Order: sequence, then C-alpha cells, then structure tokens
Amino acid sequence: MRRRSLAPLLAVGVTAMLAPALATSTATAAAAATPSAAKGALDRFVQQKPQWKRCQAKSPEEFECAKIKVPLDYRAPGGKRIDIAISRIKSTAPGKRHGVLFSNPGGPGASGLYMPLSMQDQLPKSAQQKYDLIGFDPRGVGQSSPVSCGLGSKEQTWLRPYKKETFAKDVAWARDLAQKCKKNAGDRLPHITTRNTARDMDLIRAILGEKKISYVGYSYGTYLGTVYTQLFPGRTDRFVLDSAVDPARAWRGMIQWWAEGAEPAFDRWTEWAAERSGKYGLGDTPKKVDRTLWDLVAQADEKPIKLEGRSVSGDDVRSGMRQGVFTPKEATEGVVELKKAAAGKPSSGKKLAAFAATGAAAAAAEEPADNGSASFWSVVCGDNSAAWSRDPESYRRDAIKDKGRYPLFGDFASNIKPCAFWGKSAEPATKVNNKADALIVQNEWDPQTPLPSGQALHADLKGSKMLTVLGGEGHAVYPNGNACTDGTVNTYLLTGKLPAKDVTCKAKADSHAAERKNQKRDLLPGAPLPKRDLLPGSPLPQRAPDRF
Repeated sequence: MRRRSLAPLLAVGVTAMLAPALATSTATAAAAATPSAAKGALDRFVQQKPQWKRCQAKSPEEFECAKIKVPLDYRAPGGKRIDIAISRIKSTAPGKRHGVLFSNPGGPGASGLYMPLSMQDQLPKSAQQKYDLIGFDPRGVGQSSPVSCGLGSKEQTWLRPYKKETFAKDVAWARDLAQKCKKNAGDRLPHITTRNTARDMDLIRAILGEKKISYVGYSYGTYLGTVYTQLFPGRTDRFVLDSAVDPARAWRGMIQWWAEGAEPAFDRWTEWAAERSGKYGLGDTPKKVDRTLWDLVAQADEKPIKLEGRSVSGDDVRSGMRQGVFTPKEATEGVVELKKAAAGKPSSGKKLAAFAATGAAAAAAEEPADNGSASFWSVVCGDNSAAWSRDPESYRRDAIKDKGRYPLFGDFASNIKPCAFWGKSAEPATKVNNKADALIVQNEWDPQTPLPSGQALHADLKGSKMLTVLGGEGHAVYPNGNACTDGTVNTYLLTGKLPAKDVTCKAKADSHAAERKNQKRDLLPGAPLPKRDLLPGSPLPQRAPDRF
C-alpha cells in the first residue's frame, strides 16, 4: 500500500477530459468567449443554476440548500446522473469577499451538508466576511443520491476481533456484505469514490462561477482535499488539512494504523495514571497500571463484566481502551469505573461509555438506515482495491501477527473486511505528488490519524507547511482555543500566506476538554431541532471511532 501509481491513459483520458470542460467558469464565460476546448460533454452540467432555498424551517435564514446533477461516471458523462446536495452561507461582507470555502467533516460516509453552520461557529468574523461557506453531502451520502446495501444493524458492526473459532463466520460476514452491496447497488458503488467526489467538488466550483476553491477538511476530508489538489492543482487556493491521512495507506493501511497509533497512546496513558496513583489507584508504576488493565481484560474474557444491563467482554475492553486513550484522563476514569463494575460495585455508565459495545450510527429519517456503512465501504474498498488481498487466510495471518505486535487493537484492524470480496477499482489509487499550497494540522497524540500519517502527507504535498500541536490530544484540532494553533490557521485562511516554515504549538491543558464540549452540541442531520444550538452540525471525527 506504499506508493501508488496513476495510469497515464486514465490521467489523460479522465482527468484531462474533465479539466478543459470546467476550466472556464460560468462567471468568466459571461465576460469572454469560452475556449472551444471547454465546449465538451460537461457543459450542460456547468450551466446548471442552483435553486437555493432555506435548508430547514428551523434553520437560520442565511443557511441555504440546493441540489445539482452530476455524472454518475465521469468517463461517460452522457449517461446516468445523480444528485449532489449542496449548501451555503454567503459572505457577511460582499465587499471583502475573497471566494468560497468548502469543508468536509470526515467519513467516508459522513454528511457534510451542515458543515457551513459549524464553520460559522468556528471561524472568526473576519473569515466569515472573506468567504461563502460551502457544504455538500459527498456522492452516495445523505441527501446526495444515498446508496444502500440493505444491511441490518448487526452486519454494520465491522471492527471484529480475531478468534480462531469465529474466523469462518467473519469471512462469511465479509463475503455476504460485499455480495449484498453488489446486489443492491452494484451499478453505483464503483463510482462512489474519492476521485469522483473530488470531481464533483470541481463541478460545484464551476457551477458557482469560481476560479478556485479554499477548503477545510478533517480526517478522511484531508484525503478528499488532497486528491482534489492532485486532480486540479490549478484550482486550489487555501487548503487546511486537519488530522491527515497518508495517501499511500488508503485504506487498509490507515485502518491498521489505528492499532499502531493506539500503542504509544496506551503507554502514555500508563505513565499518566501511574503519576496519579494516589487519586485513581490503578498502580504506582506504568507496569502496574498496564497489569491492571490486562487483568480486567482477562477477567472479562472469562466472564463478561455486567455494565448497566449489558455484558462487556475482554474484546470490548480492548476496543474501548483504544478509544479511551485518545485522552489519558478519560481512559483513567473509565478504567476506574470498569474496576468497580468488575467487582460488582456501582459504577458510572457515562464514564464507561467507550467500553460498552455500540451498534451502527442512526441515519436521518429520509436516508437508508445503512447509508453510512454502504458509502463507507464503497470508498474504502473502491478507492484502492489493490490494497486488499483476495485471500482470506492472509487476513488470518495478519490478525494473529498484529495482535502480538499491537495487543490492544491489532487483530481488530487486520481481521478480514468486505473489501476482500469487492470488485476491482474503476481507477488506480491516486498518487499524490504536487506543489499545491496546504496547511497540515496535526495533534501529537492522535491515535486515529497518527502524527506519522500527517508527516507522510506533508512529504507528498511539496508546497505544504505543517502545524504540529505538541501534547495535543485526540482527533481533529481546529479550532481548539489555542492562540498559536488557531492563529496560524486563521492567518492562512485570511491572507493566503503559509508560515515561512513548519510551526510547532504547545497544547493548552484544557484544549481537548474544549473540543469535547464542542462535539456534544453537534447532532447528525435528522435530529430534532428545538433551537439553534442543536441544529445538525459537523460530525467531527472524534465522535465516530470506526470512521476517519
């Protein structure tokens, strides 16, 4: 899964076909003659006029939504079309307007339609004057012609520990899921890819009459933004890539990095808890703290621990701890409560939430119940089928090996996935190597997209600068209330000037707590809307430990 290649024929045939057709925006076409090269198969799409209207009855008046049509297959733009739902909040000071700011919250499979509301909350007033804030549901997601595989909730639970006695069932689950997706959406799934979503972004740009776009992307959104810079380097303006995906590891390698990233975070947690043994009582050395956790795993393996009517297995403890070590304090408090539950004492279910098995996230009422999973797999499997072995036994070997190397989560990450039975990708994975401007923003302690992942993207994007938050915890950085971090991002968005060199900021003690507080106000689309603060917003990556 290291360096990927881009077939020259496709680079000329697909990307070049799209580039001339969108090279002249609707705005410039009105002022000058359209080059003949632009009069191509995509002209009818570029000429669309979005019918903007208020997104919801209870949403702010300035928050507008519309739908446009895009080709299902950009190689055959005269064929089937699909809808893309877009949204905007226009610049608050048209005289100071610089352009459009797109955004994506992560995923794959997460709705981005309501991101402008989150960006409105997060950006300084001066940035809201500079930009029209643009959101969209990626193709196949939410209100953008959502895909479905007809999956039940249990089928959507996909991070499964390796066990010799259940491996055959895991293989059957993976094969059945892939077959269901082929049966229910086989004509569409090959086209629900990051490359095509990037092409949709560029079509949106052209329809809006813009020469370039600026962008803020989180987690998976960094990969989407990166692919855009590779396909359309002349159309990128100011790109902020927060909690970055290494393009070379999309996607099996990035899932495996969840296990790799958890181990140093776990070691850091044992040190943190040992230093506070007087308060928490988990052990006065890292080794003793480590032993406390693994004793609980062994106890739960032998007899599941009862937690508010649910049974928590040793595998649940390991999986929950992978989530818990995003922040040492939360992990410590969780293990303290887990000890109480294991001893039959009253415990706080709220502090133990990460250790209780959870089902699939609920979809909005108008979307298929499995839309998040169906769109997730279409991208994770379809972006780079070459990354996924077709031999089930290779997954068994990897899971056994990685459980030894990364005992907390290695077998979960490397166990078999539906991609082993998926169809071949319509295009090769995107090889990233360009000089587009970008600011890569990364926490030091992010187990989901670990620091080396951001550093790898920084090396691929030759024109980028990197902002590293030393001591920064968790997944997704901006904004975090840190003057160094937020100031660097804001300056770039406002002026377009990257720092002269890479930047290092020190985390504030309460930065992660502030992030968690912000996330609690975020709801997924379709949730009740009793007041402005509870409107759907960005489903920030931290809220979905089984997504990017």
